[in-house]
Amino acid sequence: MSVRTKTVSESRVRIAVVIEPTDANFLGKAFGAAILAKIDICAYATASKYAGGIAVTASFDRVDFHEPIEVGELVEMEGLITYVGRTSMEVTIEIYATNLMEGTRRHTNTARVTMVYLKDGKPAEVPRLVCENREEKLRFLEGKMRRDRRVRHRAEFEEIKQDLSRMSDAELDALIGA
Repeated sequence: MSVRTKTVSESRVRIAVVIEPTDANFLGKAFGAAILAKIDICAYATASKYAGGIAVTASFDRVDFHEPIEVGELVEMEGLITYVGRTSMEVTIEIYATNLMEGTRRHTNTARVTMVYLKDGKPAEVPRLVCENREEKLRFLEGKMRRDRRVRHRAEFEEIKQDLSRMSDAELDALIGA
């Protein structure tokens, strides 16, 4: 059986929505959770398109909020696969808001979401990612570095938790500064 491959361009998804009053926070700006939900939908669509089936969210690696988004603005999200493992995919989503009255467009968010492809309810192998240009190769290698960093961080954190759990209350108090 040959290895399935897909290009970055085959993964690209564009979604556009208008921010409604129900998406607003107490300051009248787009509520972060509303933006996160829209990012998750875009990540699902991107990963599912790429994998050819259902993909589920494993983690939000990072979401940067560069600028607030106003109610009534058009929000455009562009998702693409930037890194793949065996069963997981990193989806990078760039978010732009357009003030429809003024015609001004600005970059408001960047998000990275790890999605896992499921087949028959179990993680399944995704196509290998073909990087066609330098930018795609750099994004792939950056994604690999982020994944490797997460793996190291989890291992280090577990080790620290174990060390802390072996400490006496007096040692914990000393660390807390109590």
